[in-house]
Amino acid sequence: MSTKSSETTAHAHYDMDIDALRVKYARERDRRIRPDGASQYRSTTGQFGYYATDPYTQRTERDPLTDTVEVLVTGGGFGGLVTAARLREAGIESIRMVDEAGDFGGTWYWNRYPGIHCDIESYSYMPLLEEVGTVPNWRYAPGEEIRLHSVAIAEKYDLYRDTAFHTRVNELRWDEGARNWIVKTDRGDSMRARFVITSSGTLTAPKLPGIPGIETFRGHTFHTSRWDYGYTGGTPDGGLTGLRDKRVAVVGTGATGVQVVPHLGRDALELLVFQRTPSSVDVRDQRPTDPRWAESLRPGWQRERMDNFLQIVSGERVEVDLTDDGWTSTALLHRAVISGAIEESLSAEERSRIDELVDARKMTEIRRRVESVVEDPSTAELLKPWYRYMCKRPTFSDQYLQTFNRSNVTLVDTADHGGITRITEKAIVVGDTEYEVDCIVFATGFEVGKSGVLSGALPVHGRDETLSQAWDPQPRTLHGFMSHGFPNLLHLGALQNANAVNFAHILTEQAEHIAAILSVAYSRGIGVVEPTSEAEADWLVTLRDTARDNTAYLRDCTPGYYNNEGKPIVRAQSYSPGPIAFHKVLTDWRATRMTEVLEASS
Repeated sequence: MSTKSSETTAHAHYDMDIDALRVKYARERDRRIRPDGASQYRSTTGQFGYYATDPYTQRTERDPLTDTVEVLVTGGGFGGLVTAARLREAGIESIRMVDEAGDFGGTWYWNRYPGIHCDIESYSYMPLLEEVGTVPNWRYAPGEEIRLHSVAIAEKYDLYRDTAFHTRVNELRWDEGARNWIVKTDRGDSMRARFVITSSGTLTAPKLPGIPGIETFRGHTFHTSRWDYGYTGGTPDGGLTGLRDKRVAVVGTGATGVQVVPHLGRDALELLVFQRTPSSVDVRDQRPTDPRWAESLRPGWQRERMDNFLQIVSGERVEVDLTDDGWTSTALLHRAVISGAIEESLSAEERSRIDELVDARKMTEIRRRVESVVEDPSTAELLKPWYRYMCKRPTFSDQYLQTFNRSNVTLVDTADHGGITRITEKAIVVGDTEYEVDCIVFATGFEVGKSGVLSGALPVHGRDETLSQAWDPQPRTLHGFMSHGFPNLLHLGALQNANAVNFAHILTEQAEHIAAILSVAYSRGIGVVEPTSEAEADWLVTLRDTARDNTAYLRDCTPGYYNNEGKPIVRAQSYSPGPIAFHKVLTDWRATRMTEVLEASS
């Protein structure tokens, strides 16, 4: 049996003062808590709208669309691509893809910063590898390889046929008489679709820190998701020759900062890294794909590998770990934020004690790695993460910590000031110290979980009310996919279903679920797919009755997007038994109860 998913008291003897560690964690958290919480960030709209424009593909003018299609999919990332691919396999030809970007790829279209790679092993992360007929070149694929794979999926399934790129859907309105959706966009379109599938993602809208004076800076600025190679020179592989005479600041040390800092440190005249909270940085162990291994693969290999990875990180017992990386070796710790199977033979108190001991050991290893790599003791101390493992998204790099040994790289810790104090015309100010720079790179991430549908930015008018009205005070769905009163509207995402660190796998399962429903609807001539209000209510009860309350854990965490910047939201928004159990729920439902949505309004 694999020991990676088994709970054990093997580490209980580990010599560690847990009480002292809790005090240290709390003190470090309190240094970083801000009263404004998540509102410390601003969106890239209004005067900052240029941060959201597309620097990669020129917009092509076209006439407004007023036609009708069978299926309209909003979002050209993995969720939308896999859904459309499976629908195409089911024989549905009239599919229109709509995206604000200029091509397919989703987050991998927008993010092209130097050093970008996936942090989940690419053999499990990149969907439809066998269908496309490819094996990634690297264990952790670079962003451009992933983007081109998205294009290859679209080409294989003929998804370019009827696309509307550089197009934002700004209203959905159900026409009960015609039994279809009227879809309006920012391009003047008023098209119709029998089914609408939203897959607009939760990590697509870049956010900026609300730093006083940010708009006054007269140097050059850009967000990592809109990398300006015209200014920096180079490519995603590096070689940023335009920065050799520039003083560059990077703001943000999360997963993006960890990947981009080594290239900026290598190529800039001077690099200042502004950090409020250090990331936990474990070994990446990147390597090219062994061609002999790739040739040995047999049909079904990717599904087997994806399932094996998901089982391990969800706490299930397996015979062998096919991935064997930083994620699978820490599987026990994931359930603090991402739920999964638990060892029922232990009491909750005993599980909590073991989890905390194993967590402390892992974080001690990560802090010791910082000491062993970073030569300057004061810099090393600032780079040590003092919080529990899943308080922030874990990161992996074989180059990030080493970059701080360069003489041209300086770490500026902002924790005691609640972040950067202000920005002037030519400098970043922390406390009373000014740091003059020529360029500011914002590695500040995205507005998490704020898809247009969920936030209300995309108005959805159903049969009798808007989706915002129907979801007040909380969303009401069946399995997270559809809602009563909103026929033929299906969602992909992280709402009221189950999550996992490999979200691409989650999206794949969701896409196949939606495609299965629509395939049956078409084969039976069903005109409307819609859950009953009773089915919604039953699912909300299931979510509530199975919920595991992790708010105490999150409240003790250092602020970040996992805990809403120190103010965790208490909502039963996911299925706590985890993705393995949830996917079985869906499989059983398709086999025995699918007719409840096919017959409700047909």
